[in-house]
Amino acid sequence: MHPSYLVDIIILLTASVIAVPFFQAIRLGAVPGFLIAGVVVGPSCLGLIGNVHEISYLSEIGVVLLLFVIGIELKPSRLWRMRQIVFGLGSLQVLVTGAALSSLSYFVFNIPLNASILIGPALALSSTAFVLQLLNEQKALSSKYGRTSFAILLLQDLAVVPLLALIPLLSSQGVDTNIGFALIKSLAILGLIILIGRYFLHPILHRVALAKNSEVFTASALLIVLGAAFILEHIGLSQAMGAFLAGLLISDSSYKHQVMAEIQPFRGLLLGLFFMSMGMSFNLSLLLDNPVQSIAILALLISIKASILFPLAYLFDLNTKKGLAVALILAQSGEFALVLFSLANKANLLSDVLFQQLLLLVLLSMIVTPLLAHLAHRLSKSKDLPNSSDEVEQIPGNDTQIVLAGFGRVGHRIGEILSLSDYNFVALDSDATIVKQASADGFPVFYGDIRNPAVLKSAGAANAKAIIITVNDPEASEQLVASLHTTHPDMKIFVRGHSLTQCKELRAMGASGAISEYVEVSIELSRMALNNIGVSANKQRRVLNAFREKYYAEIDNASLSKGGAKEP
Repeated sequence: MHPSYLVDIIILLTASVIAVPFFQAIRLGAVPGFLIAGVVVGPSCLGLIGNVHEISYLSEIGVVLLLFVIGIELKPSRLWRMRQIVFGLGSLQVLVTGAALSSLSYFVFNIPLNASILIGPALALSSTAFVLQLLNEQKALSSKYGRTSFAILLLQDLAVVPLLALIPLLSSQGVDTNIGFALIKSLAILGLIILIGRYFLHPILHRVALAKNSEVFTASALLIVLGAAFILEHIGLSQAMGAFLAGLLISDSSYKHQVMAEIQPFRGLLLGLFFMSMGMSFNLSLLLDNPVQSIAILALLISIKASILFPLAYLFDLNTKKGLAVALILAQSGEFALVLFSLANKANLLSDVLFQQLLLLVLLSMIVTPLLAHLAHRLSKSKDLPNSSDEVEQIPGNDTQIVLAGFGRVGHRIGEILSLSDYNFVALDSDATIVKQASADGFPVFYGDIRNPAVLKSAGAANAKAIIITVNDPEASEQLVASLHTTHPDMKIFVRGHSLTQCKELRAMGASGAISEYVEVSIELSRMALNNIGVSANKQRRVLNAFREKYYAEIDNASLSKGGAKEP
């Protein structure tokens, strides 16, 4: 590696390590932190980075991975259950706001029509990551105001896909006399890719998983994303759309949670690099030369977005305060606008000057978002009345009530019991053969290394009511209990143990309950023997219950002596 690139990497990492935690501490979020870090080290401020263009090429992979994650997280069942809000309110918000902003751009600011057609819908999109973070901090994700905001954000994520396809058609090099033929050709190739991915992608992942080599699985996940991006780019569409399509193909796969866990670190790092490259390309003098005009345009954007969304939300059964709260928290523009504007600038759809002005507008709108979110939270504090709000699904993962770590013999039996009890659960197992058989039997079992926190997060463990650990590996059980108790101290964790000593250790580590399979087998065999020699049923229950209570009381007392909390 050339020494200058090594210095650049050190500078970028240092800037992000300082700026992002600071901006998160003052509740401005990670994205503005990355942007400001890029501005500071870029040519318009300290000038510490000279290879801005080279870095921007690498950072585009972050956008590709972002669209892949969106594709893999979209569930048709979730969209259908939320269809009234997602496709009704969400579609109206994007269409009406986009049309208003496009008209304003063309008729008032004299921006070319092709550019205005993209600018309006792009600015209509809000920051999904930022808003969800703020709603989570407010503990409002399960409120009607929070659920409605999430539903609109979900439609906005979907809207990115047609907007990506629109860029080459609107740009000068994307327009020719054979657009219809090119469109038919692109759709045919898309259909072929979907067909191939549907019938060959999952078997390939299964073969890779059987090898039980995490490095090879990571390489396979990256190959799928980058390969799809490369193919789609070469048929006239965008890399981001290729990645989105790859995500959709894996979204119903048993291997999606492990793929997500492998991709997330690359996605987070490279997406942060993308936002920093946006900051480095930003012209700071644009704000300093005319701050009044910049603030006035910002106020105009927020006013238009809020004034359109408020009456639309009211039409969809939100009262005045909650409708205004939704309008305020979604009044900013977000990271997808940055992605679209960056691609449009590279396609010569946006001039450099216009791109800089739009970049400034998006950045300023994100900076004022915490204030808007604070006002929205105050407006939404009144309790929801019992109404049709339960028809709207809650945040992703909330429909998972129990996560099963391990689906061997014990986990399989627990899964059967939970299915008979009509409880939603998700199971994870690192044995590809078990996953394939369980999926064929209709169980929601996915491939993944349960010791990887990212896999558990992808499966919805953070929002589950309980986690049951059934793996036949004492070391893995202890590692998992300790990790979960550290990251989610209020989580109910029930774990399969072996000996009395291990059960004590598991309880001391934070498990809510630890069951020794050897003891339960001993109790059941004793019951059979006592029954066979004629001991009465009442005496059997009395003796065996006393033994069980004494045994598990010893485990609970051991956990208390080490600082654990005894379950009620």
